[in-house]
Amino acid sequence: MPLHYEKDGDIAVFTIENGSVNPTTPAMHKELFLALKDFLADPAIRCGIITGAGERGFCAGDDIKTPYHKGDTARGELGNHLWPHSGEGETPHDFAWSRDVLGLERFKPIIGAVNGWCLGQGMIYLLALTDIRIASTRAKFGFPEIAYGMGGAGGTSRLGLQLPHTVAMWMLLTGDAMDAEEALSHRLVNKIVAPESLMDEARQVAAKIARHPPEAVRIEMEAYYRGRELSKEDALAFTKHLYRLQRMGLREELVQPERFLYRQN
Repeated sequence: MPLHYEKDGDIAVFTIENGSVNPTTPAMHKELFLALKDFLADPAIRCGIITGAGERGFCAGDDIKTPYHKGDTARGELGNHLWPHSGEGETPHDFAWSRDVLGLERFKPIIGAVNGWCLGQGMIYLLALTDIRIASTRAKFGFPEIAYGMGGAGGTSRLGLQLPHTVAMWMLLTGDAMDAEEALSHRLVNKIVAPESLMDEARQVAAKIARHPPEAVRIEMEAYYRGRELSKEDALAFTKHLYRLQRMGLREELVQPERFLYRQN
């Protein structure tokens, strides 16, 4: 399968595997959606890693050569857009499943491990599905779609929330790719490592996260992501509610702090 999903202890790994630069197809978006649903529902899995197979690409975006069903008429195409999975059967006929992926509510951490090209839809997924990012020295990031008359990635990815305005606009309007060093300078990634060390580094970070109580990780992520969309007052109230619920649920352990010490060693 073009998307390989495996569980290793308390860590799950999503590997995009579709040729030299790993472009995505309609079927792959559906596979990713179903794998993410399983990942989010499995209490034994504490953290995820998403990466691309091979040396040339994390994901070069949607394969624009992939044929997809637009509808025989304008009305038919509109219907496919408004009801994207109607009548598709087991084989997706367009890229609509990517909307389902981006619409998932996710409060379980995923680490991006990027080697080679990360472009277009691959970049959108990196921004939306990962919380910590490790890049190899060969990583390159970009949105080249504008050169093909397909603008709009800035809205889908909400790029301006993760990069300074002028940096985001340069990337979106010129179509130029950003190398790993520049990505690090803008904090688009957390760390750069040699390609051969990429997955080891990602697994080490995942292990650090997985050692913590899952309730604390879940609540920290929800407080952070929902809080970004709230006013100062609402964010404070929401976080206090989550924190108090957490204390109630973990009261026995909180009065015995020595039970947590092993996690810090």
